Amino acid sequence: MKFDVPELVEAKRQIDSTLHKLRQTVKTFEAKENADRYKSQITLAKRRIQAFELSAALIEREINELSES
Repeated sequence: MKFDVPELVEAKRQIDSTLHKLRQTVKTFEAKENADRYKSQITLAKRRIQAFELSAALIEREINELSES
């Protein structure tokens, strides 16, 4: 599947937005008085952050390759 630069830029923008929200979610859960109660939600959010960071890096690499062509 081929994507053009504007599509990739928009996808990265959406991923960056989601990353920001996930990071805020982790901060919120970790700041709660009984943070251990939210351990599974924190773990899930952190795993999603890693996945989205990987996706963003791959998209950025693709944008750079297409821009150099």
